[in-house]
Amino acid sequence: MNTYLDERFAALEEYTPGEQPKDQAYIKLNTNESPYAPGPATVAAVADAAAATRLRLYSDPDSTKLKRAIAGLYGVESSNVFVSNGSDDILNFVFMGFCGKGVMFPEISYGFYEVFAELHGTDFVKVPLKEGFVIDPEDYVGKNKTVVIANPNAPTGRAITLDDISRIAGANGREPVIIDEAYVDFGGTTAVELTREFDNLLVVQTFSKSRSLAGARLGFALGSKTLIRDLEKLKYSTNPYNVNSVTAAAGTAAIGENGYYMENCSRIAATREWTVEKLTELGFQVIPSLANFIFVKNDVIDGERLYRELKERKILVRHFGSEAIRQYNRITIGTRDEMEKLVAEIGDIIDDGGKEPGQ
Repeated sequence: MNTYLDERFAALEEYTPGEQPKDQAYIKLNTNESPYAPGPATVAAVADAAAATRLRLYSDPDSTKLKRAIAGLYGVESSNVFVSNGSDDILNFVFMGFCGKGVMFPEISYGFYEVFAELHGTDFVKVPLKEGFVIDPEDYVGKNKTVVIANPNAPTGRAITLDDISRIAGANGREPVIIDEAYVDFGGTTAVELTREFDNLLVVQTFSKSRSLAGARLGFALGSKTLIRDLEKLKYSTNPYNVNSVTAAAGTAAIGENGYYMENCSRIAATREWTVEKLTELGFQVIPSLANFIFVKNDVIDGERLYRELKERKILVRHFGSEAIRQYNRITIGTRDEMEKLVAEIGDIIDDGGKEPGQ
């Protein structure tokens, strides 16, 4: 295929996002969005910030109010906070600026890690998981490379402990350790407190999952002043206004009504446990999850076939083609009603013998 891209980029295998149907006629359990709307204060802040008289002005490049709100919630200083256009933007900066000696991450994890490594010409190592998709922290100790670990991991939902993170960060010298906590609010334990002890530890979070703002595109990182200053240098060398004023207002308000969002996280976790119980009764193997999704397979039906059968019934889940996980599907936890519908449809599919769609 013809291309005008520089040869460095022409062969990139880009990240494939989850399906976003335009007709919205599906129960969407494929992209780990929250099933609950943003809180009332967040909605009001968006409406106010979107006023025409405000939109004519550039956003605050320092996101001062937003940083102050995040710092207050996590008990750090504003100088320990970096904000950007989604956590993916922060991870892009990480691979751009912190991986000169190479980077390592789990072989089965967030697919963007490998894409970013390829994009920036970074040497990378994909570390195999142990049986049951378990991350062994010893695999990351003393390797003299940047370490990136999603905790809880995606798409499996498994988590490592704070002791594990301390072991990795403490043994990694001056090389950064990045803990991607996109799903931490659904049952995990944040490593923010460890950033006081380890100057090389960076914790990355997002407003997309637990705070119902996937469409706003807002992420943040917490770490030492040195790491944050380095990220700011990269931001100001690319796009100083990378958080728009409407999104900044939404994020600030969302922190202000954090209790609303954490209550929703608890509801999602309870629905997750109910779903695990019901799918287990249907013969599924479910990987233990502390995220807002579960990773499941059933030996009586092929993983891709289940995905396609559910899609025909207007339910979207996420299927990955990699050989190691192709029998699994990742299922986002929606509302209780949505999950009851899912379980009922899966039961019917299994009763039908897992036939091909349209057969």
